[in-house]
Amino acid sequence: MVSRENKRASLHEKLQLLRSITNSHAMNKTSIIVEASKYIEGLKQKVERLTQDIAAAQSSNDQNPLPMEVTVETLEKGFLINVFSDKSCPGLLVSILEAFEEMGLNVHEARVSCTESFRLHAVGENEELNESIDAQMVKQAVLQAIKNWSESTDHEQE
Repeated sequence: MVSRENKRASLHEKLQLLRSITNSHAMNKTSIIVEASKYIEGLKQKVERLTQDIAAAQSSNDQNPLPMEVTVETLEKGFLINVFSDKSCPGLLVSILEAFEEMGLNVHEARVSCTESFRLHAVGENEELNESIDAQMVKQAVLQAIKNWSESTDHEQE
């Protein structure tokens, strides 16, 4: 009989611990377990999203073999594009501008420094109003231009 009471007390203690971990307000065993399973499902979804984010970040890093920072922000009309590398990158500006041209992105304003480092700060707008371009597409095009430029400069050095 003592053993049964110990088991019951232990079960009650574990349910209360489960209840506190999952921030549950349920009072009976079934509700605590149901809320805990929902909590676990939510955690699984978070893990899945984080795994996808990590994979996307790694994919982005694979596409950008040089230590470069590329950011693209959406403006009211167009995009603000920033590219930075702490190394000089002769010819990279041409590759990026060609990518803009292929996308139909018209550069309205740009500041570029190519001496000891590479820095591009540009404002561009989509010329083709019937085509929808978003910031992610612009960033992918810039990353692809960097990759193409990097591969072509690697071949020239060989």
